[in-house]
Amino acid sequence: MKTAILYYSQTGFTEQYAKWLAAETKGECISFQQAAGRDFSGYDTIVFGSWCHAGLIRKLGWFKKRMPEWKDKKKIIFAVGASPAGGAEIEEALRKNFTAEEWEQLSVFYCPGGLRYERMKPASKMMMKLFSKMMAGKKNKSEKEKVMAEMIAHSYDISDRKYVMPIVACIKDV
Repeated sequence: MKTAILYYSQTGFTEQYAKWLAAETKGECISFQQAAGRDFSGYDTIVFGSWCHAGLIRKLGWFKKRMPEWKDKKKIIFAVGASPAGGAEIEEALRKNFTAEEWEQLSVFYCPGGLRYERMKPASKMMMKLFSKMMAGKKNKSEKEKVMAEMIAHSYDISDRKYVMPIVACIKDV
């Protein structure tokens, strides 16, 4: 089975997950920039990974536009975000990126990444810093909000290779 692992990364977390997936599956790791105009007809499985911000998976429109030409291929999405894994709100946010029909055609996974302020584009960095200040200044924060305010105040990394294992199992049909 031949697998293409496409990824769009801003600060490196998605790229790291894509490389871990490629190592585990012997798949071909392809950056979003390298994917333009490329022929994917020789692949059995197409994996697309990207970072998400405010619940939106970046460059997903590019992938969704190509889904009809990949109708007989296994299609997998992994989204990388700054939130820890496991919250019910994560699946809810991910589902909002897809129609019900698209959701049924895909396997969708979430991988926690983190924040790397030093690698962010200036606009993203400014938005996150403003959000961080807003969260820090909020009165009567819930426990969850306190944790979030502390986390986003600085760069952090909660990525872990273990989060690719369910994706690997899906690719290999285990």
